[in-house]
Amino acid sequence: MKKLFYSLYALFFNISRIFPVKKNRAAFVAPHNGGNNDSLSVMRRHFESKGGYDIVSISTQDLKLDFSGISSIIKSCLKAAGFFTYKAYLLATSEYVFLNDNFMPMASLNFSEKAVVTQLWHAEGAFKKFGLSAPVTDDVREREKKCSEKLTYIVCSSKAVVPFYAEAFGVEEEKLLPLGSARIDSLLAPTDTVSLRREFDKAHPECADKSLVLYAPTFRDSPEKDAALADKIDAAAFNREFPDKRLLIKLHPQIHSAVIPDGATDVTDCDIGMLTLICESVITDYSSVCMDFALLSKPCIFYAFDLDEYEHERSFYFDYESGVPGPVAKDFPSLVEAIKNPRENEEKLRLFREFHFDFVDCNNAERIYNAVISASSL
Repeated sequence: MKKLFYSLYALFFNISRIFPVKKNRAAFVAPHNGGNNDSLSVMRRHFESKGGYDIVSISTQDLKLDFSGISSIIKSCLKAAGFFTYKAYLLATSEYVFLNDNFMPMASLNFSEKAVVTQLWHAEGAFKKFGLSAPVTDDVREREKKCSEKLTYIVCSSKAVVPFYAEAFGVEEEKLLPLGSARIDSLLAPTDTVSLRREFDKAHPECADKSLVLYAPTFRDSPEKDAALADKIDAAAFNREFPDKRLLIKLHPQIHSAVIPDGATDVTDCDIGMLTLICESVITDYSSVCMDFALLSKPCIFYAFDLDEYEHERSFYFDYESGVPGPVAKDFPSLVEAIKNPRENEEKLRLFREFHFDFVDCNNAERIYNAVISASSL
């Protein structure tokens, strides 16, 4: 079925190529739902602030059908039809194209030579292996390679990770732009964290007057394993050990089977940027959420109870235990001790931050904008 959809999209796109590329039309394609503060959204707002651009937003969320009523069904069907037709035309006639993930129909799209196609990606640095570096089927591998062939540029956060991104996308290093991640502009910008915390506490009064510790595990490609993730931390024991702290749990969007235990606060629907700003530390496993906390020099604690199994299935770009920016705990008692001493690995945190981020400022979107605009031939 997916291949049929890819072919249908490519058909309308390639037919639309009979129309000329429209100067200053900029399309922002979101195969990955990164929210309102991911790099794609930040770059879209940056283009809007410049003025003079015809902004096009394309999201695979348009393909979700709403069966709540006849009117909703009709509207969602029309939106899906527009995704394959009118939105395909807009993409085919865009001078600038930005993405935050692999858009699989791209393997069969014939972009104009005048189009500048930039992959922003949805994460920083190089942590666990992704793209062509990770295990994928032959069919997916071939399609991802063809998608990468259409790219003009791929943005990454430092020169040090350029080889890893080149491998993951199957491209020459010349296509990489180590100019920083646009999404960190808002993360590093001056922010009224007092007001953010006040609003958060209104929604979650159980958190008032307590330091916040975020638990944000990644998914495991197994409903049974995903379901057990929230139970890997004993919330009752956490509260006994740390009466001055509140445990927040944010599940990955691909985790649908886990239940938040009593004694912890469910923040799955909260913006990760906001949580990064108001939480004192993060507990994670193999999630790139550690990048944000490391960027802000906040303690990162790694709860890797299934490390051997995960490394066998996915693997990393570096030795996990020595490379992560914080202590590694493999059972709950060890995790408790790590929480008690969150600043024990300051040197690891500093080295990790320097390796993955060349720019720690609020000018990332502007650097990317200037590089992409200068590449246009229109």
